This record gives sequence, structure tokens and C-alpha cells, in this order.
Amino acid sequence: MKVLLAGCGDIGQRVATKLDPSYQCFGLRRSPFVFSDRITPIVADMTDQQKLTNIFTGKIDVVVATLTPSSRSEDAYNKAYVETSKALTTVVNQAAYQPKLVIWVSSTSVFGDCSSGWVDERSLAQPTSFSSQALLQAERNIGQLYCKHIVVRFSGIYGPGRHRLISEVESGIGRPAEPEYWTNRIHSEDCAGVINYLIEENLSQKPLDSLYIATDCEPVTQHNLREWLAAQLGVSLTEQPSRPGLLRRLSNKRLIQAGYQFKFPTYREGYRSLINGLSD
Repeated sequence: MKVLLAGCGDIGQRVATKLDPSYQCFGLRRSPFVFSDRITPIVADMTDQQKLTNIFTGKIDVVVATLTPSSRSEDAYNKAYVETSKALTTVVNQAAYQPKLVIWVSSTSVFGDCSSGWVDERSLAQPTSFSSQALLQAERNIGQLYCKHIVVRFSGIYGPGRHRLISEVESGIGRPAEPEYWTNRIHSEDCAGVINYLIEENLSQKPLDSLYIATDCEPVTQHNLREWLAAQLGVSLTEQPSRPGLLRRLSNKRLIQAGYQFKFPTYREGYRSLINGLSD
């Protein structure tokens, strides 16, 4: 079984460590990178269709695309997502050996800032920024694949190496209780866990949807999350206003019904693990 980890940053490398050791993992990056022995590196630009074609002559069974733009610019987002998804779709559709599965990682930011209440996979995507517009267009491009494909929309990712919120709380920065701005989160270990679960379920020929929201089981307001973290860290907070936040809460019901079990089902387990790791 050959698995192409396109992008292969933190999440992609976590996926590789969780896969069955019999799987051959290839990590595709734009520039040279040193991976663990588990991953064979490939240096290529995914918008280069000729290089992609050469890669897919190697009979790739599973593609996992966890891409990041080179910068926060509109051009960078269009290249990382829109152009890459077009190239990938074209090359895969023309490949003599079709992958068994393509997993394309997207973001819940495609829902935009205007959604309120509970949001699930049936909710209308209304992207309001160039970044979320590029993400949604990429999803549509991936939807043109002939082979089995799944789009996974991650909510806000946290985990080892992603300590900005903890640092802000340690500095005493709180948020007001009103208005209720919600946060929806997922630990990086569960990001990899979701991807691995979908790969294994697909290979077992279990019926899967083409779209999943991947977020933990308990949305929490900015205020309550920071108050909880402050209590764990033993610090006091001073409430500071923030820019308008999200009014929506994300549902992971479809993912749970598919059988996935979270390692960190809420922010409590996830951040407690992070805090304990920082103190070791």
C-alpha cells in the first residue's frame, strides 16, 4: 500500500506514524525536508502536472493532502489550494492506476463569519475572505475526481507546538463573557486520527460520506475557555475586548456516527495534556 502525503507537515507526519508499518509513505514537499525513516521524501511543486504524472506512475493507493500556503497572500492561497487541486484532479483522473482514496484537508472557515447556531455538513458554505474562498474552490475542484474522495474540514487546530492561546492566558489576557463568541477546536493528534480512521474504513469498504467536519465534541466560548485555562495555570485574567468572533458552533455528529472515537473529546483533555507536557 503506497500513501502519498502531499504537504506532509505536522499533520501529515503524524498520519504516517499511525499508519500500519506495512504501508509505504511518501512525503511530498516543495523544498527538501528531512523526515523520519518512516517517510520517503519527494521534492516537487504540486502545480507541476508533469512531475505529478511521474509520481502517479508509481501506483499511489491513497493520497492525503494537508497543504499550507507559502504566505498569507491571496496569490499564495490560490496556488496552494486552487491551482494544486486543479493539477491533482487532472493528473489523478488521467492516471492508469486510480487511487483507492483521496483525502483533501480543508477548513471550517469556508462557512464564513455570518453563520450562527449549530453548523454541520449540510450548512451552506459562505466564505467571506480570499483564504476561505480559495479553500472552497479547491473543494469543488476535488469534487471532480473520478476516484473515491473525501473532504475533511478541520476546525481550529491546537496541540504540541501550537501554544499561542496558552501564552496569552499566561500573560493574563482574558475575554469578556458577552457577546458569546464561540471557539471550535481539534487536537492535532485527532486530526491525524480522523485521517487514519477514514483510510482504514475506506480500505475495509465501509460506506463513507464525501464531506466531514472534524472538530471535538464541545464548542466553548472564548471567555469560558480562557477562564478554564487560567484556573489550570493558576493565573488571573484581565478581560480585553477582541475583534468580532464566531457565533457558530460546529457539530461532529456525522464523524461520530461514522465510528470515530476522539483521543481528546473536549478542550479539557487536550489542553490538560499540553499543559502537562510543558511542565515536564
